[in-house]
Amino acid sequence: MKEDPNELLSTAQVGERLGVTRQRVLELIEGKRLPAQKVGRAYVVRLGDVAALTLNKVGRPATKKAGGKK
Repeated sequence: MKEDPNELLSTAQVGERLGVTRQRVLELIEGKRLPAQKVGRAYVVRLGDVAALTLNKVGRPATKKAGGKK
């Protein structure tokens, strides 16, 4: 069955799909990186917007080891 890109997801469902916490989803919404609509006190996010989101890896970037090939 094909997923509908207009399906609305809760912030908890978005967090599950992205592998992040609900709080991180709220930060993405507040930072305007993830479009959302407020319904009552909660936010809902379109599935298509979740699929289009790319998250950066967290932490320090890997360093190149000395003596590598040039």
